[in-house]
Amino acid sequence: MAAVGVLALQGSFNEHIAALARLGVKGMEIRKPEQLQNVTSLIIPGGESTTMAKLAEFHNLFPALREFVKMGKPVWGTCAGLIFLADKAIGQKTGGQELVGGLDCTVHRNFFGSQIQSFEAELPVPELACKEGGPETFRGVFIRAPAVLEIGPGVDVLAECPVPSTNVLYSSSAVQIQEENSVPEEKVIVAIKQGNLLGTAFHPELTADTRWHSYFLKMASEAGEGTSSRSVVPAGGVDLSYDGKPRIDLPIFQ
Repeated sequence: MAAVGVLALQGSFNEHIAALARLGVKGMEIRKPEQLQNVTSLIIPGGESTTMAKLAEFHNLFPALREFVKMGKPVWGTCAGLIFLADKAIGQKTGGQELVGGLDCTVHRNFFGSQIQSFEAELPVPELACKEGGPETFRGVFIRAPAVLEIGPGVDVLAECPVPSTNVLYSSSAVQIQEENSVPEEKVIVAIKQGNLLGTAFHPELTADTRWHSYFLKMASEAGEGTSSRSVVPAGGVDLSYDGKPRIDLPIFQ
């Protein structure tokens, strides 16, 4: 059984490893380029994206991460990890930050505002519910979260979040952020999939609902079929389907 790599430079990597463990899968901490050779899939966790980028640059991880993506190996980015995987990011600090790329999209780094504007919301997730069962919604935990502003033709939208008219609503490479109440209430994209790449603007690892992790594990297993004997398989044949009874080993949201 192949372990799932979890980039462990900064952020919520321990929470992802705990979520994988609840599904019977080992998560391997990744801090050096050569460690990527030991895994067939990778999770890039949430955290402080600029700090993570600086640490990745210090450890010379960007070339190896880009090669990992180019090889078609499954990668899931949550929050800061979504920013890493985007082909383009705006709203960055002066000087910007290096990106891994791969997802044909533009993200706004702090679309929902500062740390004190973090929030939780029930998100309609029809694709997730269809594949994994359980409720038709997922409790999204948004912590100084990004959002997806533009997507390419090969990108599937898996979840959207309503944006109140009193919030920042719209931004792109051509149009600057609009002031409050300047555009109607709308929805913004917060989860996407393109091939073997998955991105969520929220933090599934901070909830007791493991359906997104199960969804990604099945992506990894499907990618490994016929190409490698080291595809991700739960230890002991654990059933990854939603049973409504999450196993909890961290003080996470229920």
